Amino acid sequence: MNEIVFNNQGLPVMNGCNLCVAADPFLHADRVLPFHVLLYVLEGAIYVTEDGTDYTVGTGELLFLKKDIRHFGKVEIPKGTRWYYVHFYFEEQENLSVFVPDSNPVVQGERLQTSVLLPKKMSCPEKNTIERTFGKLVEYFHSEDEQKRWYLNIKLAGLLSEIAFYGMKNGGKQSLADQIAIYLSRHMAEPFSAKKLEKQFFLSYKHMAAVFKKDKGLTMQQYHTNLRMQEACKLLQSTLIPVGEISERLGYTDMLYFSRCFHQFAGMSPTAYRKKAPEDY
Repeated sequence: MNEIVFNNQGLPVMNGCNLCVAADPFLHADRVLPFHVLLYVLEGAIYVTEDGTDYTVGTGELLFLKKDIRHFGKVEIPKGTRWYYVHFYFEEQENLSVFVPDSNPVVQGERLQTSVLLPKKMSCPEKNTIERTFGKLVEYFHSEDEQKRWYLNIKLAGLLSEIAFYGMKNGGKQSLADQIAIYLSRHMAEPFSAKKLEKQFFLSYKHMAAVFKKDKGLTMQQYHTNLRMQEACKLLQSTLIPVGEISERLGYTDMLYFSRCFHQFAGMSPTAYRKKAPEDY
């Protein structure tokens, strides 16, 4: 859950990056950020919880934290832990086809646009290579090169591409569950439809449901609903859009049903959620 979709339609935009060392044990900050976070641990371990899921990121492992989702620490990060971080986001882009190796022959004249799902957490198989790439990115970010505003996002796109294809190489081709997850994220503002899924993937709904539940730990409908509710939380926190309009934007024709779904997800009504102080999120 909370995977990040990366596509080749435009470059990622970097907010910042650095190498950090823990001088003393500490808990990861409790926060909701307007950009994605990539963590890569060189030594030690980082303990962070995102949206109810606890992650331990050990030496040679990386983790993506998704923007607009709360993350915080429950267990102290030990003294001496060293890690790289990268903050970035993507501009709003069109829906694209999912990249699956060896299944997308190039047709003369077509627009070569596609997307991949970045691995949520991964142990890097070629540590020296990925560490050098992180190191060069941080060094360039802090350099005095007058052209870095032009080249920095290109270099970040290269790093994200390496990570995406390392993940595919380790786990084989992009899994059916990941392809379904991308499809659901793109069609978040539409009612869930088993028939549309069968038409999109040319597979029985029963088969897809079993594969998805085993891989993601949620049913496809639960995953789709969570995506919609997370988007509702973001809109309630960051805008003054009326609840009824948010409901419509997310494909709910019945605002009362939307409110019941939101209450089940967040433990309170949309109106009550909006009235909470930002530090309570």
